[in-house]
Amino acid sequence: MANQSRRDFMRNSVLGLAALPLGVGILSKTAFAQDLPPLDPSAANAKALNYVEEASEASDHPAYEEGERCDNCMFYTAENQGCQLFPQNSVAPGGWCQSWVAAG
Repeated sequence: MANQSRRDFMRNSVLGLAALPLGVGILSKTAFAQDLPPLDPSAANAKALNYVEEASEASDHPAYEEGERCDNCMFYTAENQGCQLFPQNSVAPGGWCQSWVAAG
């Protein structure tokens, strides 16, 4: 009986170790990255923050300064072109909104 338990333990340990990389991949941050639908500039949440797909289109906004873009904002996530302010959507890397904050 002791040999059977030891054998089961060894088999389960080996199976567990073999499955470990799969589990790590499933739980890793990149595993949760997904293709997000692009943010529509006419959506209510985009309008609320004056989001534009081309930063130059915001040149008349008082908060805009030359060089500010989604891809150099602290809220931008390069892996899926996501934004923490618009979690259900991707944003244009060259876009801008009034909540821009320098990454850093």
